[in-house]
Amino acid sequence: HRAYGLHQDIPRAFELWTEAARLGDLDAHFNLGCRYYDGEGVKQDVDRGIRHWQHAAIEGHPESRYMLGYHEYSSGNHELA
Repeated sequence: HRAYGLHQDIPRAFELWTEAARLGDLDAHFNLGCRYYDGEGVKQDVDRGIRHWQHAAIEGHPESRYMLGYHEYSSGNHELA
């Protein structure tokens, strides 16, 4: 965090989140989903972001469920949201 004088290393964060997601960490799936969905620190890939959220949501991750609902609602799929 820059407020503490630390340098952000986005590629390293992606590397660690990817490994953690591979090992089943739901927060890592959520974080990757957010970054891919928004294109933050990586080329935007909405479908890939949604897949990460879906994986975590199926396992009960509440923030991922929320983001999937948000995506469906803002895409006009109100019944699916």
